[in-house]
This record gives sequence, structure tokens and C-alpha cells, in this order.
Amino acid sequence: MSPTDGTPGLTAARGAAGRGTAGRGTSGGAAGRGAAGAGQPAGPVTFKAGCPDCMGRFELAAGALRLVIGGSRRTTFYSFTCPACGVAVRKPAGERIVELLTGGGVSTLRSV
Repeated sequence: MSPTDGTPGLTAARGAAGRGTAGRGTSGGAAGRGAAGAGQPAGPVTFKAGCPDCMGRFELAAGALRLVIGGSRRTTFYSFTCPACGVAVRKPAGERIVELLTGGGVSTLRSV
């Protein structure tokens, strides 16, 4: 995530190629690796995430995440269910997170 939006980092990983970093993960946030570069094969996208309840760290496929884009920063967030403890996790999503999640194929809901 952008250092100006005050939320933990998130980046996407595609296959084994192109391991550049777009952001830095922090405790409880989701993080991954940069997308494959030009001319490199694109594999499935995964996101590294952490649960604030059980403190578990894991990787999630794009299908395990949901993104809601609202009319303000307060109403724009991503969510997932912790595979370790089953708690529903909801995190704010700044502009960079929105770009990474939409680019990684995460289902998006726009609310008005």
C-alpha cells in the first residue's frame, strides 16, 4: 500500500516469475509479491494475509478475498475469512490495495 494512506502493505504474486515488491506487509495485513513482468508467464495470483485474532499468517487465492469500493475511505475495504480460526476479517483498502486486488482478480462490489 502507499505509505501515505496509513494502512498495511499488500502486493500480489503471480506464479513463480517476477518477484518484485510493490509494498511491505505488516502484522494483520495482507501482502504478496509483484506481478509477472512483460513476456513472463502469468500464473495464479495469491495474497499473503494475517489474522488479527489468532495472529496466523497464510496465503489466500484471489477467490478467497472480497473487495468493497465505497464512496469514501471509510467504506472501501477488503475482507476474508481466516482459514486458521474462521473469524471474518475486514481491513481498510487504500488506492494501492484497490489496484492490487482488482488487478489480481479479486471479486469487487461497488457500493453507493
